[in-house]
Amino acid sequence: MGGIVVGAIGVDAFRHLRGRSGHLLLATLPLLLGAHQLVEAFVWWGLQGDVPHVVGRVALWVYLLIAFVVLPIFVPFAVLAVEPTARRRWRMAPFVALGAGVTALLLVAMLRAPIDAVEHPYHVEYVVRISRGGFVVALYVVAVCGALLFSGYRQIEIFGLANLVAVALLAWLTLDGFASLWCGYAALSSGAIALHLRFAKPHRAAPYVLT
Repeated sequence: MGGIVVGAIGVDAFRHLRGRSGHLLLATLPLLLGAHQLVEAFVWWGLQGDVPHVVGRVALWVYLLIAFVVLPIFVPFAVLAVEPTARRRWRMAPFVALGAGVTALLLVAMLRAPIDAVEHPYHVEYVVRISRGGFVVALYVVAVCGALLFSGYRQIEIFGLANLVAVALLAWLTLDGFASLWCGYAALSSGAIALHLRFAKPHRAAPYVLT
């Protein structure tokens, strides 16, 4: 259900793209997050035996590839693409580089050791053996939330702040459900992206800060 709602948010974002090619990746983000949530439904069904085991395993790989390999580089690069000044694009560059590094580390971790998923009452625990996992997760958060928070667009900044608050709360409440619950929250909070595309200027969304 959540994936369908977020998918609708993504469609709305695309409807208000209005020729802004620099915003294409950003408009794609809610659709990607919505698809991510739909994939997790197949992970659940695989764990519960409602779909063939191979389907559940494929869904597990797709879910983790999006979460660990695509999003750490996709989000900062999408924010970089919308920034209208060279100075602000250069400000995004460290987050893009950091996201690329995190993507490489997590992909290697996924390929080196078996991955698995464990069903819990309200979330799925994704098991990936990551050396210095806490440090890598911190770098992930900096790459993704940092890029959003340093954007010159208010709605994008709000999206980043909402996710940073969610990170702190989820880290306090649960560690084994962090990947599942944060990705779900990020998907729902991506409505801020749709608002940005709906209410920003049609041809060149003016940031609230141009420095």
